[in-house]
Amino acid sequence: MFDYNKAFSRNIGWVTEDEQQLLRNKRIAIAGAGGVGGVHLLTLARLGIENFNISDFDDFEIHNFNRQAGAFMSTIGQQKVDVMEHMAKDINPNANIKSFPDGIFEHNVDEFLEGVDLYVDALDFFALSARKTVFKKCYEKNIPVITAAPLGMGAAFLCFMPGKMSFEQYFRFENKQTEDDQLIQFLIGLSPAMLQRSYLADISRVSFKEKRGPSTPMAVNLCAGIAETYALKILLNRGEIICAPRGLHFDAYRNKFVKTWRPFGNYGIIPRIMFKIAKRVVAE
Repeated sequence: MFDYNKAFSRNIGWVTEDEQQLLRNKRIAIAGAGGVGGVHLLTLARLGIENFNISDFDDFEIHNFNRQAGAFMSTIGQQKVDVMEHMAKDINPNANIKSFPDGIFEHNVDEFLEGVDLYVDALDFFALSARKTVFKKCYEKNIPVITAAPLGMGAAFLCFMPGKMSFEQYFRFENKQTEDDQLIQFLIGLSPAMLQRSYLADISRVSFKEKRGPSTPMAVNLCAGIAETYALKILLNRGEIICAPRGLHFDAYRNKFVKTWRPFGNYGIIPRIMFKIAKRVVAE
């Protein structure tokens, strides 16, 4: 017999009993149910949050095995949102999960964000159009956004709060015409410190043209730890919130932690230099 208070009793101490009940009643939207998205959902479910909107149009495949929480031999070919909903409800049978198995677009983004207290970005790096759509709508609706990027064996984190610098103001896509240029702009904004670059062992495994790149399970788990800590702080309104244009980047392989700061976002001399260097690397 499931008992909510017993199931999440070990959270008490780091949160109060009243705070646990506050978390229980929050609703979180997560776009992407694969790598970081799947771990976000399960971590937040174990934190005791019961209400979720999740989206992903993809099915599990064998190449997902190295990092995705729902990827098993038994789930190959199954839809990611279905598998992850089942896993979350195996933690908390009372979980209220609304799935969007076709992905997020202009026509359903309002429904996806209805009643949401926090949006956790877990879209694929290359899903820039969907990401712009959701971030823009979150800004209009005053919904806080957190995004943690699994880079190498570390995690780069950004938070966008209502009334502060927006996604578009930070990344500055307006002067980049091609999709590849916008993806490079996205990368240098996500990772101003570029801590992961020095130990990439095989650059041929990174292809903007084929929309693929290497990944590690360690990075995905680090992302969940950082993002869900911020989710707790935002939802309970306690603890310092570092938001854009400031960010965090921790790389376990390099033994380094950097607090990043882009006061004008991707506008300025340093981002422009980084863009030119990254574009040359991508073209090789």
